[in-house]
Amino acid sequence: MAAAGLPDKVPSRTELPAEITIWEVGPRDGLQNEKSVVDVGVKLEFIDRLGQAGLRTIEATSFVHPKWVPQLADAAQLLAGLSKRDGVRYPVLVPNDRGLDRALEAGVSHIAIFASATETFAQRNLNRTLDSQFEMFDPVVTRAREAGLEVRGYLSMCFGDPWEGPVALKQVVSAGQRLLDMGCSQLSLGDTIGVATPGQVEALIAGFSSPDALAVHFHDTYGQALANTLAALQCGVSTVDSSAGGLGGCPYAESATGNLATEDLVWMLDGLGLSHGVDLTKLVATSAWMAGKLGRPSPSRVVQAVFDQG
Repeated sequence: MAAAGLPDKVPSRTELPAEITIWEVGPRDGLQNEKSVVDVGVKLEFIDRLGQAGLRTIEATSFVHPKWVPQLADAAQLLAGLSKRDGVRYPVLVPNDRGLDRALEAGVSHIAIFASATETFAQRNLNRTLDSQFEMFDPVVTRAREAGLEVRGYLSMCFGDPWEGPVALKQVVSAGQRLLDMGCSQLSLGDTIGVATPGQVEALIAGFSSPDALAVHFHDTYGQALANTLAALQCGVSTVDSSAGGLGGCPYAESATGNLATEDLVWMLDGLGLSHGVDLTKLVATSAWMAGKLGRPSPSRVVQAVFDQG
């Protein structure tokens, strides 16, 4: 008999995906709203260290206009100086057709677009309505696929919006499905302000026909990022976005705190016996090194624990 308030059965580890893809967003999402511009040489070493640690998907930068995100104004220079590792992909975020032009010029093979599940955030972030944002993205995805690129769709504000409050599940599913139907091979569901809970995560994933094309992207504002990640894994999602050292937030949503720390994710995955390919010791050292470059401690609990014990 289960204890009061607990289910009679909880999913076992055999019901979780056997292998997890970690989509590392530290170099792009993690650094994009740093107030001081990080030297491109530091960014390149950061990316290389992440590759050495075993990460196989490292989102390198974005071709957003420098006016909006000055930190990423060096995107072309960074990609030109990147020492690519075999078996590692380096996606870049593109906001529009011009961003795609620059990505193609740089010879990238994977891109991502960034859409909103809410009207207000679409207007504030993209200067588009909820519906008209898809008119902007459609030719980008079509051209990218015709050029042989893989395309990922990010969908922000999937659980809550700082201006609109809770977001209706049907609205999120509708927006996400439009990105998949457009030609995105993967859809990353973003808890941009970190308000989701595991039950909401399960309900949203169940709204899609299959978890196979889904990824999750959690922020830890209310300390729920790992719990939400586990809920997503139990629903069959096998790709998780995270940021080395817990870097990042969202420059357009002031209440958003850092991303799920990659070290914290790896610690949990190791405890579940799930394969991910990352060397935790090297990853912790990389995040500690980057924290030193930024002049502040890493917010990752695992990084803090390792150095407190050391």
